[in-house]
Amino acid sequence: MCLPVSLLQVLLVFAKEDSQSNGFCWACEKANFRCSMARTPESALECFLEKHHDLVIIDHRHSRHFDAEALCRPDREEASVMPLINAGFNRRYVENANMMACYNELLQLEHGEVRAQFKLRAGNAIFTALEQSQEAIEITSEDQVIQYVNPAYESIMGYQQGELIGKEIIEVPKSEKNKPDLLETINSCIRKGKEWQGIYYAKKKNGDSIQQNVKITPVIGQGGSVIFLPHLNFVCLHLLMKGVFFSPDIQSSKHKDRRKGSLDVRSTTSRGSDGDSQRRHSSMARIHSMTIEAPITKVINIINAAQESSPMPVAEALDRVLEILRTTELYSPQLGTKDEDPHTNDLVGGLMTVSRRSFKKFETTQPHHLPSHLTTPLSLSDIPPRIAQTMENEDSWDFDIFNLEAATLKRPLTYLGLKIFSRFGVCEFLNCPEATLRSWLQVIEANYHSSNSYHNSTHAADVLHATAYFLCKERVKQSLDPIDEVAALIAATVHDVDHPGRTNSFLCNAGSELAILYNDTAVLESHHAALAFQITTRDDKCNIFKNIERNEYRTLRQAIIDMVLATEMTKHFEHVNKFVNSINKPLAESVKSVLTSPENRILVKRMLIKCADISNPCRPQELCIEWAGRISEEYFAQTDEEKRQGLPVVMPVFDRNTCSIPKSQISFIDYFITDMFDAWDAFADLPNLMQHLDNNFKYWKGLDERKLHSLRPPPE
Repeated sequence: MCLPVSLLQVLLVFAKEDSQSNGFCWACEKANFRCSMARTPESALECFLEKHHDLVIIDHRHSRHFDAEALCRPDREEASVMPLINAGFNRRYVENANMMACYNELLQLEHGEVRAQFKLRAGNAIFTALEQSQEAIEITSEDQVIQYVNPAYESIMGYQQGELIGKEIIEVPKSEKNKPDLLETINSCIRKGKEWQGIYYAKKKNGDSIQQNVKITPVIGQGGSVIFLPHLNFVCLHLLMKGVFFSPDIQSSKHKDRRKGSLDVRSTTSRGSDGDSQRRHSSMARIHSMTIEAPITKVINIINAAQESSPMPVAEALDRVLEILRTTELYSPQLGTKDEDPHTNDLVGGLMTVSRRSFKKFETTQPHHLPSHLTTPLSLSDIPPRIAQTMENEDSWDFDIFNLEAATLKRPLTYLGLKIFSRFGVCEFLNCPEATLRSWLQVIEANYHSSNSYHNSTHAADVLHATAYFLCKERVKQSLDPIDEVAALIAATVHDVDHPGRTNSFLCNAGSELAILYNDTAVLESHHAALAFQITTRDDKCNIFKNIERNEYRTLRQAIIDMVLATEMTKHFEHVNKFVNSINKPLAESVKSVLTSPENRILVKRMLIKCADISNPCRPQELCIEWAGRISEEYFAQTDEEKRQGLPVVMPVFDRNTCSIPKSQISFIDYFITDMFDAWDAFADLPNLMQHLDNNFKYWKGLDERKLHSLRPPPE
């Protein structure tokens, strides 16, 4: 290790100037050391705490001014030289004012103890790097006894340090996946002092094998072993009557272990004590051990390589980039909402998070079979005139779904489904008789709860209408294949089937069978998708998939499931941000190929159904107001039930006695709608929707400014 001598700092503690102090001053100047002079114990301490000098020379010839021992260890009272040695002074310098004698003494210290101390400081940096490293690291002695494992190793392998330190490697279980002669090959390299690098299968504590890309490096220490050295902070030289003692640890206990005291590894990395950050660290470590590189690994490697040749500001910026990339949710924002906006907080809490503070039984209804009391029209042309008339403008965005709801006696999904599916040729694509489609639509509609004020078959019909409208936009048609269109229409039809009128958070808190079945994860969306296929395939009379080819069915099924799951609000920002970054931005740069990639088709379909699902604020004002009243009533009913059952109230602002509906709508539009529809409009070109959104936002703002809590202003 080469030490730039100009960096060495010396503190001279002399009560008064004399030939000896001048000798050391001249010597420091000749050696290009930085020199500070202190005349009192107080100034010496202040100066040292500011600069942490590498050498401290204390004059002990004139104890009437100050006592060197007292300066370092004021609690000692012995009269012998041993207290000085015990205080840490371990180098003697006989009084000699000759500049060359002082100079030679400084050079010997610099090339001996001082450089040794700098190496020990570097040892601290190595330990810090080991502790912070995201790679699993294990250090053994030459006889293969484990000396150290870092936190990443513990996290990935499932062991604690105490279970491994002092054990021979052969005592730790090995994976049977390794070649029989692998360990001998590794040991042969190590004995020759060579590195070994390759694939190695380790066995975790739980018995699972894990494939790792391993590098093993031999390190020669004292006696051929790897030695862990204590951390020593700086060098001090003490001058007394006829001798000087040299000390590595004159600092107060506050500074004795800088590695431990001033650099807490947990506080400087994202790997803290909480479970989420531990999982992030473990996840990234596993990614780095993969032999098949993931895209994120390639990105990180490119950034690491760029850092090596970058100026400091760029390197620091790239460090921040890497820190962000080490999170698992790259497209999801930190959901820190405005404290002063409880409506936004409650919407985020109720729609995007799951609390698990209490568990009470909540049952959903059993799915219905094909209802026998429904009158099935023989064909599309047999739809009653009044109903047919309400659907005349179903291809317009301003279509009034509530007129159809009234005309069909709350069965709009079957009738609207027949017309839209016919317009898109769904029966022809599926090779499915129209009678089967009619039966399927009826049984799906029968499994929506008409008692729900919002999540009923009218909502499903509304989402189907929006989906069909979006599918006709030119950019969307360019992006999707016929199978995508069919998948989107079916997904819209079934996306909320058997919805109980309660949120996922409610079901998890209530300990419902669905929450238990789906492990509190995307509970309702998983149920909607699964039930839709159960209903469809259990009876040939309504199995619209019966006549399509197996591979086509698999593709269609996967697309439907993916779209239904995309309506879950916990992934809202992830879907929107992926769409913006993967589609909007490349399109803005005229990258036309963005429309044809399979990955981007998936993003388009997710965005399409998400926008269709929560398009209420973009509908004509009267429709928007009606939907706002319905969703508010459903949330009011949930809050009432939570209070009744003693469950956590996940959206406290939705108390029917105090809630401001305008405020809740403003928050919903601000937080969830605006950015998403800006992105969707940029893609699909929807100026009419954006105009409705602007009008509706102004409407709710106007009510709120008048401090009204209701859906509509009072009559004039």
